[in-house]
Amino acid sequence: MPASRSQSRGRGDLEQQVFAALAAGGRAMTTTDVRDALGGELAYTTVMTVLARMATKGLATRKRVGRSYAYTAVVDAAEVTAHQIHRLLDERGDRAAVLTRFARGLSREESQLLVDLLATDERAS
Repeated sequence: MPASRSQSRGRGDLEQQVFAALAAGGRAMTTTDVRDALGGELAYTTVMTVLARMATKGLATRKRVGRSYAYTAVVDAAEVTAHQIHRLLDERGDRAAVLTRFARGLSREESQLLVDLLATDERAS
């Protein structure tokens, strides 16, 4: 078994890798295009499933090309990361505890940026 398969991936890591390859392509890409951009080690069906789920989540659009689909990224990498953070917060029971531990790990500059963003966000008022 290849080393890459024997190591387990974190939740969402594969989706991040597939999204990064799709976004870096800068054009509509088929499952084969994305698989090749990722080094060709993943099963075609694995990449196809991830792309289909990304389309369902609104992270990519797809258009029929022959017998398959071509996918295009519709959000940037920062949006994907934000989506994943929200998903993780939704999965955990104690949002306050998670956010507190996250905030304590921020640098002074990151903390100030967060304070500034919250101060200008209308939803924070």
